[in-house]
Amino acid sequence: MLRKIISLLVVLILSGSLLWHYKVNILLWALPKIINIANPIQENIPTTWSHGPKEVLDASETRPNIILILADDMGYNDISLHNGGAGDGSLQTPHIDSLAENGVWFSKGYAANATCAPSRASIMTGRYPTRFGFEFTPIPDYGGLVLSWLAAEDDHVLKRRIDQELATNLPDFMDQGMPSEQITVAEILKQAGYYTAHIGKWHLGHSNGMSPNDQGFDDSLSLGGSYYLPEDDSRVVNAKFETDIDKMIWSSGQYSAQFNGGEYFAPDKYVTDYYTDEALKVIENNKNRPFFLYLSHWAIHNPLQALRSDVQEMQHMSGHNLQVYSGMIKALDRSVGKIVQKLKDLEIYGKTLIIFTSDNGGANYIELEDINQPFRGWKITFFEGGIRVPFILSWPDEIKAGIKYEHPIHHFDIFSTIAAAAKSSLPDDREIDGVNLLPFLKSDTLQKPHQTLFWRSGNHQAVLHDDWKYLVSINENKKWLFNTSADPLEQNNLVENSPQQLQLVEGLLADFNDAQQEPLFPSSTLMPILIDKYDGEKIEENDEYIYWSN
Repeated sequence: MLRKIISLLVVLILSGSLLWHYKVNILLWALPKIINIANPIQENIPTTWSHGPKEVLDASETRPNIILILADDMGYNDISLHNGGAGDGSLQTPHIDSLAENGVWFSKGYAANATCAPSRASIMTGRYPTRFGFEFTPIPDYGGLVLSWLAAEDDHVLKRRIDQELATNLPDFMDQGMPSEQITVAEILKQAGYYTAHIGKWHLGHSNGMSPNDQGFDDSLSLGGSYYLPEDDSRVVNAKFETDIDKMIWSSGQYSAQFNGGEYFAPDKYVTDYYTDEALKVIENNKNRPFFLYLSHWAIHNPLQALRSDVQEMQHMSGHNLQVYSGMIKALDRSVGKIVQKLKDLEIYGKTLIIFTSDNGGANYIELEDINQPFRGWKITFFEGGIRVPFILSWPDEIKAGIKYEHPIHHFDIFSTIAAAAKSSLPDDREIDGVNLLPFLKSDTLQKPHQTLFWRSGNHQAVLHDDWKYLVSINENKKWLFNTSADPLEQNNLVENSPQQLQLVEGLLADFNDAQQEPLFPSSTLMPILIDKYDGEKIEENDEYIYWSN
């Protein structure tokens, strides 16, 4: 009897030990099943977009239609206009390139942040997101738990630092968002008589007045999950990585969308194409009245999934991962082409203001080394690779074609530029950081829109003042100072050689920080990010890095 009891105890101890050892894998295995139970997905539900008038009611209407197309995690080198395209330079993006050739290419277009949500908040409000405390990217409820377990298993010198109590007690994911009292560009356009539609990723909260429908959009088709197609769909080719973020994305993914806050349902095609086709419906339905379409693509964020037909055209490229990634870019470029062609078919292309950009640079966790070339750094860092993004504006009736604008501009300029184009008033009860770019594009003035720009994510901060760029990772007292005119690729750190410039930019950054609001929800993690290597490459003694707060 005693032997049986001892044997049972041994089995229980060993089982418990194995379960604890593989706890992360078990959790990641269980997540999709839990999520599917909590958020059941219905069959495809056709959308019912609002219809405008059958005919143009006011022939004197001069306000433009406005389309804002936002890519996700698109690296500077991912469009052929910039540096020959992804991989070996053979990937071409003719439709995105054409948008620039027929409008304005901002060669120094900067994201508001190096991660998704704060950039989106800045675009929507025309303000530094830190002015209203939206400093960090919302993470799912389970994210803190997974990260704390992963941190305990770090076996290299650059270890994650997780405040487990904070990480497991963050507000609900739906409550981590932009406060409802912030005024969005959709709200000012709606007040001015525009029809407003949102399609795709939101990432700015969904409760307490934070949803797209509560923030000025008449209609909203929201991203419901992270899959472009179900993983086992015969139409799709997948690429997976051993990086932590990729594992979490795959494990928590769903193939779903949500229309105007209704039930979650499965789209009927590859998500990039699905969003595009829905956008075409919006344009068709509202061609006879001023409209604002915010097409916020999930592409090219991981999980890497591309249509088999697109991947087949990339077989000349070396490596499966690059082929899939390039196929995703091809679909995004096709989306831009379809939008432009629809406008031309309806004879409203000339009177439509189109802005194309990305929320931040390319990510280190997809293990593709040249997506942000020629610049250093990745998404999450404030080196140029993390915040220098594709940025294009087209308005054929008003802005001449073929402009290459070389002064720094910023995501928050989109707000003021759109408002000016629509002849809408800016809010007068708050500071708007962005400026209307149109006068700079219509004249030969040498005046710059901005002398100084700032970025902040807790421990990691940066300032660009004239040609001087300063970055700091505060907890490690790591500092970089670059003369971007002489050294645009950020190779020569001048911290030791330029004390006066260092003092100037540190003072500017301190003044900026004093004017910002405390974060709406705290940072619970400090994540090491190598500047010159992607996630998974071997860490060596002289590798430069920052610690990113979130």
